[in-house]
Amino acid sequence: MQVSSVRGNDDVFALIIDGKSLAYALEKEIKEKFLSVAIGCASVICCRVSPKQKALVTRLVKEGTGKTTLAIGDGANDVGMLQEADIGVGISGVEGMQAVMASDFAIAQFCFLERLLLVHGHWCYRRITTMICYFFYKNIAFGFTLFYFEAYASFSGQAAYNDWYMSLFNVFFTSLPVIALGVFEQDVSARFCLQFPLLYQEGLQNILFRWARIFGWMFNGVCSSTIIFFFSTSILKHQAFRHGGQVSGMEVLGATMYTCIVWTVNCQIALAISYFTWIQHLVIWGSIAFWYLFLFVYGSIKPTFSTTAYKVLVEACGPSPMYWFITLLVVISALVPYFTYTAFERRFFPLYHSLIQWARHEGIYEDPVLQTIPVHRNHVGFTARVEAGIEHFKNKIRHSHNGDRVTGLQNDSH
Repeated sequence: MQVSSVRGNDDVFALIIDGKSLAYALEKEIKEKFLSVAIGCASVICCRVSPKQKALVTRLVKEGTGKTTLAIGDGANDVGMLQEADIGVGISGVEGMQAVMASDFAIAQFCFLERLLLVHGHWCYRRITTMICYFFYKNIAFGFTLFYFEAYASFSGQAAYNDWYMSLFNVFFTSLPVIALGVFEQDVSARFCLQFPLLYQEGLQNILFRWARIFGWMFNGVCSSTIIFFFSTSILKHQAFRHGGQVSGMEVLGATMYTCIVWTVNCQIALAISYFTWIQHLVIWGSIAFWYLFLFVYGSIKPTFSTTAYKVLVEACGPSPMYWFITLLVVISALVPYFTYTAFERRFFPLYHSLIQWARHEGIYEDPVLQTIPVHRNHVGFTARVEAGIEHFKNKIRHSHNGDRVTGLQNDSH
């Protein structure tokens, strides 16, 4: 069979090859042609093959296509294949535990593979990508304020923050919310992940970890740092900060900017989280409260140790309404760019998980078109069917909104 005939025909093909034929197909001269034929088929079955041949086929697919490969096995003869694949899934059963010991994940039955991929696979992909992008954001938001201050101080070497402020930023004030995000985040429930396999396409298409999205988070960090620094310095400059009319000093400016950063980056992760439990609330708002507690305790120590933080909260920042006003104004202003972008994206260019969230909110999650998009019989026109199904679902949501508006106008007229 010619390779071109396999690719050019709209019919579905399956390739079945035994171990003896596979030995010739894996030879250096023809293995590329064998791979071309194999990836043009909907299914490929290799029967009566040796453990080494399983590993060689896995390596050929991994290196030839550049895709992430997953292998699943339940016996000792599958160990080589599991180790060669990017992801190995072992099944613990009657054939022993060799496959489980050599795999990355272990399941008890083959039917659990669906939940492992569609539920935990989607959750882990979203958690890891969001966590990495948020790391870029919060460190850029913090680091660029230091850069702006150095330029503001003519690169004199004057520190914007107390040494302990900078040391504890990634340790106590912003670490626990990121851990909670990486452990507990769920954009949709497990039931909806199984009901709508379309969500798995986010990982296959790498939608949440593209360079555009990474740079978007980095740009958001630059915007937040810019707003925090210039708003804080502009408001505090030449303004009476204390009751006696004294203006703010370096210690007040540093504590005020740091407070705004702690509030902003923790509120930012609160906006990015879709699934809230008491743990998320505890670590997010607890991190903010711990900053004030630290500032109070650290500022109570003798000034030879606390230096610029000596009673800065009790005597300077706490009694001043300007301090609380700046915190509220700067935090809201710094969160506006992300909130605006997210609202615009979800309204006009929603991602797959946003579609499912809208469906759940509108009560139309029983839509059969959306459920059957990823469950395709063949590989021909799959992308077109996905896009058509998504567009159909978007239109259904829009019609639902328009219907609610018409009903509301009719009620008002009556």
